Amino acid sequence: MMPALVIIVLIFLFIWALLGLKIVRPYQRGAVERLGKYQRMVQPGLNFIIPFLERLIKVDMREQVVDVPPQEVITKDNATVTVDAIVYYEVTDPVKVLYNVANFRLATIKLAQTNLRNVIGDLTLDESLTSRERINAKLRDVLDEATDKWGAKVTRVELQRIEPPSDVTEAMHRQMKAERDRRAVVLEAEGIRQAAILKAEGEKQARILEAEGQAGAIERVADAEKYKLLTVAEGEAQAIERVYSAIHKGNPTKDLIAIKYLEALAKMAEGKATKMFVPYEASGIMSAVAVIAEALNDKAGEGEK
Repeated sequence: MMPALVIIVLIFLFIWALLGLKIVRPYQRGAVERLGKYQRMVQPGLNFIIPFLERLIKVDMREQVVDVPPQEVITKDNATVTVDAIVYYEVTDPVKVLYNVANFRLATIKLAQTNLRNVIGDLTLDESLTSRERINAKLRDVLDEATDKWGAKVTRVELQRIEPPSDVTEAMHRQMKAERDRRAVVLEAEGIRQAAILKAEGEKQARILEAEGQAGAIERVADAEKYKLLTVAEGEAQAIERVYSAIHKGNPTKDLIAIKYLEALAKMAEGKATKMFVPYEASGIMSAVAVIAEALNDKAGEGEK
């Protein structure tokens, strides 16, 4: 009888011990209540509580998401828009979350809806459509301040949609289309103007370059002609100086000068000029030529006799 009782007691103690072992996950915290009164907070891992006397309440410390359902909100200029949002929060104090608010999720949703109406109501329709970041920031600050006593921190608020009435949406689409058409026309006109300007500038530049090219060519040709004339004149001057020097060194007679003069006339006559001017001093030389011719005729007559 006794061994059986001992075995029963051991089994009871084993089951009792198993009931007292509690595992808390790494992202959880455990609040222990003893006879309905908060006793202590336990950390992640294996923990033991007194069965039947204590109760472990686990609190998820990870960031949570609350979906705020759509609601109609009136803007400052009396336009009705439908808005909804998402609230991200995380628990900072599990004790406050358990004992300071009955339903944290429902309380957060109602608080977000109320403050969303207040924030949107201070803005016009255009401001509410273009101020998402401003609305998010303001709503996050209000919710974070309100949920602080609940042991939670609102980390982020995101507006999912802001939908104006259908007639307003249609008018906005027409306005947007008209604005895009206007920009397209302006851009097209600007493109045509820029193209015309670039074309005119290109033609102007081309003409300038062509004129500069022609001027450069004329200058080069003129320089070449000038160089040619100077070279020829220099050569002729040197030739005259040499001839003059050679004549003076050779002590020429009038007969020799006359012969050279005739040779020069013969070369001049070979040119393409239709007229030839003979200097006044040539009359003396021509007289010498006549004397030479007469002397040659006399010698020829004596030879015949």
